[in-house]
Amino acid sequence: MSRLIEFYVSDGFQLLDLSGPLTAFRFAEKHSPGTYTAVVVSDMGASVKAACGVSITSDAPRKARDTLIVIGAEVLDIGGFLADSGAIATMALHSRRVASICTGAFRLAAAGLLDGKRATTHWRYAPRLQAEFPKVVVKPDKIFVKDGCVWTSAGITAGIDLALALIEEDVGIAVARRVAQEMVVYHRRPGGQTQFSALLEMAAPTERVGSVLQYARDHLNEDLSVDRLAEVVGLSSRQFSRAFVAETGQTPAKAIERLRAEAAKPLIEESAASLKDISRSVGFSDPERMRQAFIRAFGYPPQAARRIARDENKASGMA
Repeated sequence: MSRLIEFYVSDGFQLLDLSGPLTAFRFAEKHSPGTYTAVVVSDMGASVKAACGVSITSDAPRKARDTLIVIGAEVLDIGGFLADSGAIATMALHSRRVASICTGAFRLAAAGLLDGKRATTHWRYAPRLQAEFPKVVVKPDKIFVKDGCVWTSAGITAGIDLALALIEEDVGIAVARRVAQEMVVYHRRPGGQTQFSALLEMAAPTERVGSVLQYARDHLNEDLSVDRLAEVVGLSSRQFSRAFVAETGQTPAKAIERLRAEAAKPLIEESAASLKDISRSVGFSDPERMRQAFIRAFGYPPQAARRIARDENKASGMA
């Protein structure tokens, strides 16, 4: 029997939040006919305008569906999210499972659907989700989180990762892999959101400092002293340090430490490699240096990160 997937949108929604997962389910139907019927719905079932200016048609919600997927908005409007929280809560009652893409997690939280549950959203808005809805257990580094029958995903393209996981749960890994291949994306993306947040937060406004950051990312396990980085861009060490702080807001040493810690995190969480080997692979001189950097970056040591990841994988059934 075909599963009805309803994508709930409202004015100002992010188009890619919708189009990426919607395409994944369309391809799943192509590779496994009769599996899915995917439709876009809104509160009134009328034309809905995306944040980019494109308008799409939508249907009114059915009385029941297999999966409700709530799409995020470009601008966070907590008042607006609360206003339609009743409709979303009612739809959730008549859904086998519920999911959100990006800031759609705020809508689920406003509807009370995330109380006491683990959830994620775009890394930039994770602190606000936690502050606005303290009953939610926010996991800011996760690409997606499953807690019971409620799923949430990180920002924008992470909706595709979530859709692939839903497809795998429904019809198996073979179909999910075929969909991923057709969409030219990872079947299971390595790492968490921090691999993207550091690159975005440290994006430099000038090509010179930007080239240093790129060099550092590509050579994390090599000597990245101030003198070496200054040499890369042809500046004196003093000139380079001043320019780097002015453009990134942090010293070169702190930036390199952060990049190394974030590169180590997915290796710690997802591999069985020793902490000693991981620390060396990302450029730390020893595991203790990595441990100290990890605590400064994330607030807990590498051993705790590995334990948390294992516990969550067991809880979600993804181990």
